[in-house]
Amino acid sequence: MNVLKKSIRLNNGVKIPFLALGTWQIDNDTVVQVVKDAYEVGYRHFDSAVDYQNEEGVGRALRELKVARKNIFITTKVPAHIKSFDETKDVINQSLQKLNLNYIDLLLIHAPAPWNEMNPNRKLYFEENVAVWKAMEEFVKIGKVRAIGISNFNKNDIKNILDHCEIRPTVNQIPSFIGYVETETIKFCHDNDILVEAYSPVATGRLLKSNILIEMAKKYGVSVAQLCIRFDYQLGLLPIPKSVHKEYIKENSEIDFIISRKDMEALLKLNQKDLF
Repeated sequence: MNVLKKSIRLNNGVKIPFLALGTWQIDNDTVVQVVKDAYEVGYRHFDSAVDYQNEEGVGRALRELKVARKNIFITTKVPAHIKSFDETKDVINQSLQKLNLNYIDLLLIHAPAPWNEMNPNRKLYFEENVAVWKAMEEFVKIGKVRAIGISNFNKNDIKNILDHCEIRPTVNQIPSFIGYVETETIKFCHDNDILVEAYSPVATGRLLKSNILIEMAKKYGVSVAQLCIRFDYQLGLLPIPKSVHKEYIKENSEIDFIISRKDMEALLKLNQKDLF
């Protein structure tokens, strides 16, 4: 089955296409054509964020495509530094305006702490993240957001939300690529019926230069990028590859092959230093 035609139901019943186009580091003007190209290829799930500064461009692409709203799935994110109830409400309304949409399909807290504090010894922001979550829940209740979730949250961050929420998180979006798999976080999410989305499946391009992966990709007759995206897919994660080139956007969706169990086990054992 073509992965672009696959969707699954989140824990609240909302259907989500099982491959997304990532738009990080694509500027507001460029993203218009990128989204149009991806739509033509078959993508229906587009991942943006306030911090990407391209919500307006994503919305413009959708308007110019004149596509039925129900046929597109849009994700955006509350910025990592926004940690209050009122600020969250304001920024969600701004996202709706920039995207020019009546509702957002999936809204995430971009990170559990501001980006400049994201380290192993960071402040936890438990109370603040609950306040953000409560604001997001309000938008679900009034029909302006269909599903809510988190991004870059570890097990303890997620547990904090689970302990205080009315509406459970549907998704946790985290980095996941060959050489870096957050096994404990992924297991905790799966045990709690939270879908894991995998961003940077090619490690922002670094894995393309790995001789180990180049040789394995040849074995399957695919590109290194396709191998990496398929790796996340076979882990049960929703991959979010990114490209601005239509040929690669299309190639990244062509992952209808199967990595053998033996090779999957070998890939899971690799760490980053093994790859280069």
